[in-house]
Amino acid sequence: MRLALRAIVLIFTIGHTFGQSYPYKKAIEELCSSAYSGRGYVDQGAQKAAAYIAQEFQHIGLKPLQKKSFQQYFSFPVQTFPGACQLIIGTDTLQPGKDYIVDPGANGTQKQQVYQLIYCNEKSLYRSVNAFKPCPADRMLVVKTSGFGGDTNKVLQARLKELKQFAAVLEITESKLTWSVSQKSLPYPAFTAKEALFKSQPKTATIQLESSFIENYKSSNVLGYLPAAENAKTKPYIVLTAHYDHLGRMGKDTYFPGANDNASGIGMLLYLAQELKKQRNPNFNYVFIAFGGEEAGLVGSAYFVEHPLIPLKNIRFLLNTDIMGSGEEGITVVNATLFKVEFERLKALNDETNFLTQIKSRGPAANSDHYFFTEKGVPAFFVYTMGPNKNYHDVYDRYDALSFAAFEPLAKLLFAFLNSF
Repeated sequence: MRLALRAIVLIFTIGHTFGQSYPYKKAIEELCSSAYSGRGYVDQGAQKAAAYIAQEFQHIGLKPLQKKSFQQYFSFPVQTFPGACQLIIGTDTLQPGKDYIVDPGANGTQKQQVYQLIYCNEKSLYRSVNAFKPCPADRMLVVKTSGFGGDTNKVLQARLKELKQFAAVLEITESKLTWSVSQKSLPYPAFTAKEALFKSQPKTATIQLESSFIENYKSSNVLGYLPAAENAKTKPYIVLTAHYDHLGRMGKDTYFPGANDNASGIGMLLYLAQELKKQRNPNFNYVFIAFGGEEAGLVGSAYFVEHPLIPLKNIRFLLNTDIMGSGEEGITVVNATLFKVEFERLKALNDETNFLTQIKSRGPAANSDHYFFTEKGVPAFFVYTMGPNKNYHDVYDRYDALSFAAFEPLAKLLFAFLNSF
């Protein structure tokens, strides 16, 4: 076994000594630029990213998986914030993304609006929201959610959801500001802000927020294909995936670059696509999928599984890459406990090469695009890097914050793993 593993690594090293690897840093930096608006749902950010990836697939030499198109289209509802995004507390104008975030489902205001701040009593709120009904239109309820035990915090989060159905709400927290995407629209404005800004208990909030609910946002999965050398229709598939979408814009002046999550994963996908184009097992078909709509609830991968363009039963293995931009502390492999033989193979390869400092095992989790494939019985790993970079779903997840500490060693390890089937 160890001789075989050494042979694989040796083949990889010799076969790629003189080859030029894919310019992954350039691609990642491109996808993080303001031209793509955070690869979300304002200014056609996601569509621009999909077009760019399809172009890169073509340059690498991948074929379309379906007829002449690299894209599989689908649609879903999404709340967006394309214009004004202003929050003034007392006389202080807060900075979007740094001092506050908008609730992903928040409803906007037609014009600038002033609210009186009502600080909710946590004990009353813990019991029920009835003490705060009805809420006048010019009031905004302020709820502190940090500094409590886990059970209390869960209750307060549940109460927040109830409050948002009949009032404008401002959550204040000591926790990191982490944004997301919503497929629903709330009836009122809602924000989360840093608790430190409310020590003096300001009395008013002035907001202006433009929101737009899109019932059928058109997105796509981008798919490339390398067929087996002979009789491709009868040969099994190796599938490589990563999602290209991110959170997009929160107002006209603030966007979330999504460097580690997941421009870096697309960079890895493109890197491996080029390496496999040069050298691969001729007895497999290789499919590369850049999924859309992951941040909105794994929408693109769910759509593909329900509308597969290849037989799912013929997939020998699927490798999903997400958060590839660090690696100082190695990688974690989701589904390692489900597919123990493949996980031991990956670890043995790393033992032979010492590409990575460690490979951690994790059980199944519905935290990325591998999930629905696993639910259908497809063997799959979700791999992500670990390191000091903790920027996640925030405005600080920028290209210049990526270390790429283990990117190329990990690419070599994954290449050897994929060619071990």
